[in-house]
Amino acid sequence: MFETDYSPAEQDAIERLKAWYSGDVHDSMEALGHFGYLEGISLQGTLDEGAVVVGPAVTVSFKPSDRKGEPQDVYHNAIDNVPQGGVLVLDASCADGACSGELMSTGAKTAGAAATIVNGTVRDLAQVRRLGYPLFGTHPSPVGVSGRKEPAESQIPITIGRVTVKPGDVIFADIDGVICVPRDHLIAIADEADANGRNEASARERILKGEKLQSVWPA
Repeated sequence: MFETDYSPAEQDAIERLKAWYSGDVHDSMEALGHFGYLEGISLQGTLDEGAVVVGPAVTVSFKPSDRKGEPQDVYHNAIDNVPQGGVLVLDASCADGACSGELMSTGAKTAGAAATIVNGTVRDLAQVRRLGYPLFGTHPSPVGVSGRKEPAESQIPITIGRVTVKPGDVIFADIDGVICVPRDHLIAIADEADANGRNEASARERILKGEKLQSVWPA
């Protein structure tokens, strides 16, 4: 298993992040000078209403390959060894082909993964949704990976758009998108999210009581 070694303070920060949603978290990151949005990736599987995914990143990088017969050992090993609540993060943008679908999602959920995030296409969405698994990707495609690409390495830094995801960084995902919270700044971002969330809750309550928006939340 790919073990995580979060300190008690980091574990507390992860739990605190679960109270918020992606807009809160990314606003908090930007307030501290960070950008973590994994652009172009959205929910293709399912999440309960209002649910969020928060967990340590387990990374897999794919490379172009003309080999056939589903040479997926690196990815399968990552699935089988994901820590409880871990989030599989795949950079599969090197070639066409959906590297995750029903079987990969079933394996991941059974192993204890919280979600799979794919920088690339995904498939078998009807089956994945029946499974109730949070699978994220760029868009659906029925095209498979065999003869097109294969997983090359795991637990290495991978770059998706403007963001580099390192093993052990914290992935935050919900219906609005996916964010990578860098472990080095995890506690500070959680603190900022708590403060931001309290401010928004106060503003919401004032609006519900009849105050005008401009007086509550000025530009």
